[in-house]
Amino acid sequence: MSKPANPVTLPLADYSPKHFLLAVVDRVATVTLNRPERKNPLTFDSYRELTDFFRACAMDDEVKTIVVTGAGGNFSSGGDVFEIIGPLIQMDTKGLTAFTRMTGDLVKAMRACPQPIVAAVEGICAGAGAIVAMASDLRLAATGAKVAFLFNKVGLAGCDMGACAILPRIIGQSRASELLYTGRFMTAEEGEKWGFFSRIVTPETVLAQAQLLATQIAAGPTFANTMTKRMLAMEWAMSVEEAIEAEAVAQALCMTTEDFGRAFEAFSNKRTPVFEGN
Repeated sequence: MSKPANPVTLPLADYSPKHFLLAVVDRVATVTLNRPERKNPLTFDSYRELTDFFRACAMDDEVKTIVVTGAGGNFSSGGDVFEIIGPLIQMDTKGLTAFTRMTGDLVKAMRACPQPIVAAVEGICAGAGAIVAMASDLRLAATGAKVAFLFNKVGLAGCDMGACAILPRIIGQSRASELLYTGRFMTAEEGEKWGFFSRIVTPETVLAQAQLLATQIAAGPTFANTMTKRMLAMEWAMSVEEAIEAEAVAQALCMTTEDFGRAFEAFSNKRTPVFEGN
């Protein structure tokens, strides 16, 4: 765990990651986990570089949305058994706590990232891979995709990287409990029925559909979209009364943007607004 991460440089369109692929097209950044021969497992270094990448996204105004996917027909098999789990057996409590905090930092970075994140899930999506999908803002599934929070299968608790806080809010307490206690795979059909996935599409189109959705969101009002993401996260810890007040302040701020004026002008002239992100 002592190796330094690859420093993320701006603009992200010119950045060359070491531990995943990155392409920025039409204001959409596509992150591809790229170890297809092993179903795209995560390593100590890829955890760090992904975390640094999502933190850097806050400083790149040219990237409006992010798509996360995996190469070779699978999303991610989770933490690499040989490169992560093996070394963990040799660590002391201090080292293990540093590791679990580092993995949690990836979820924190994804949630703090101002850009909406769309996960395109195909094939196996397990362990930490399932967490990455869970931490995304929207998820599309390919037919045959399977999601499992496998932690108890390796003798660990289901409370990993925020799973016990986030998953019940997506699919409900009882369903989340079943998945976290058993470690079983959730099918794409179950995931769509339970609200984990927005919809199911063919494996051949899942990435294109996720990028299309990301492009549609990127064309919207950037400041307002960021505010929506912030409110969706912050209001978990608010009463309804507090949430209504917070939304009043957030919406008033959005009304000060030029995009709000552009929308009114376009509506008045029966045109579709073209948002510029300010």
